Amino acid sequence: MTVFLQIEGTTIVDVPSLYSEINRVFMAGEDWQLGPSLDALDDLLYGAYGTLAGHETATVVWRDIEHSRAALGLETTRAWLEDKLRQPDMFNVETIGRQLVDLQRGDGPTYFQIVMDIFASHPNIVLVPA
Repeated sequence: MTVFLQIEGTTIVDVPSLYSEINRVFMAGEDWQLGPSLDALDDLLYGAYGTLAGHETATVVWRDIEHSRAALGLETTRAWLEDKLRQPDMFNVETIGRQLVDLQRGDGPTYFQIVMDIFASHPNIVLVPA
């Protein structure tokens, strides 16, 4: 059975608001919410809990996706990486530093691109840009 879901891209203005929207869409009815974690997003899309639980496939329409692309673009990604650099006890600062240099050169993925790659790694989920 397929579930049909819709992400409202205009509500996404930064990383925390992305997860607010993800929680609204995918965690309705749960008594807990995802934190701002790409690993948590990836885990969610496997479908063991939340709105995806019990569904073999899902179609997700991402409305106003270009707004989200811009909101989660270069500046947001830079700020996200710089925040990680301020937490050397939690993150490998050498790796994060390289990612930041790559981003500045235009070779590294934006946060939006990383999110799209995570969705693409789940063949049971069809993401429809709108």
